[in-house]
Amino acid sequence: MTVALWCLFAAALLHPLSKFPMAAAQAREGSGYDNRNPRAQQERLTGWGARARAVHANQIESFPLFAAGVLVATVAAPKVAAVDCLALAYIAARLVYPVLYLADIHHARSLVWSVGYGASLALLTSPAWA
Repeated sequence: MTVALWCLFAAALLHPLSKFPMAAAQAREGSGYDNRNPRAQQERLTGWGARARAVHANQIESFPLFAAGVLVATVAAPKVAAVDCLALAYIAARLVYPVLYLADIHHARSLVWSVGYGASLALLTSPAWA
């Protein structure tokens, strides 16, 4: 299995991991974590909890483009070292992004988001430059 495909697996694991801060914020809310209606509770989060919710949503939103990029690159350009580097760049960006978002460091967060998005786009276009 290539590094890029392992990165795809790692990105899938980021889904539940990105939920932990949001769940912690929900648990700290007055009545604790509402497992019967967690989405309604998530909508009421403010401050750090709202940012945690945004981190989780953004992780889910970014995954399909990355997944498509890795699959396109794997099928069309399986031996290009840049593909693995781009996949690793996406994972690195997705690990730094939540830290910056939760700390409310918005300019750096946007820059890191751009790195991840750019890596996904580059993976999608890899057949053109492979």
